[in-house]
Amino acid sequence: MKILLLEDDYNYNESITEYLEELGFQVDSFYDGEEALDAIVENSYYLLILDIKVPKLNGHELIKAIKEMGDNNTPILIMTSLVDIDNMTIGYELGCDDYLKKPFELKELELRVNQLIKSKYNTDKDSSYKLKNGYTFEFISGVLKKDDKDIELTSKEIELVRFLIKNANCYCEIETLRENVWEGKEIHYADIRMYISKIRVKTNKEFILSSRGLGYKIEVPS
Repeated sequence: MKILLLEDDYNYNESITEYLEELGFQVDSFYDGEEALDAIVENSYYLLILDIKVPKLNGHELIKAIKEMGDNNTPILIMTSLVDIDNMTIGYELGCDDYLKKPFELKELELRVNQLIKSKYNTDKDSSYKLKNGYTFEFISGVLKKDDKDIELTSKEIELVRFLIKNANCYCEIETLRENVWEGKEIHYADIRMYISKIRVKTNKEFILSSRGLGYKIEVPS
């Protein structure tokens, strides 16, 4: 599960990144707003953690740019010392989901991150997405079950299923999968299709649907 962190203070950036990675998250960290915006355009994240007073493009300007993209509903946690009512009003009106006042304990960050993910994706370690044909997927832990029986997936298979469920009921092009699940690394499309085939072998051929020219999707009943 990938998180973007925008924090220009080196010590904060390093300690937060290390802590979140120890919790099992993947973290892309940046020190200025322009680099963060480029990453948001090119990648898919489960959560954005943004400082306000950063170089080139500040946190408020970044949120405005994200919302102008139109189709980006990633939850946003503002992490800042600017917590007077005027700054908080600006943040919430622009579309942030929560505030975390500096300085803070890393445990508080963990609690807020987990709560935002739970509320946004309607899941936690004790609840799950109900899929077709008796399958369930626990979004945070990455546990896939069939009629309460665990199905063993590799870490990359879990990331692939998680990404498709995040974008449930919409086809994702194979290049989109490469950019987000494999973080743009060099991998042949045939190898990505092999991962999908292995998941289908462990489940069934309709667990991941495909359409020529459109890509792949997992359907989540409403």
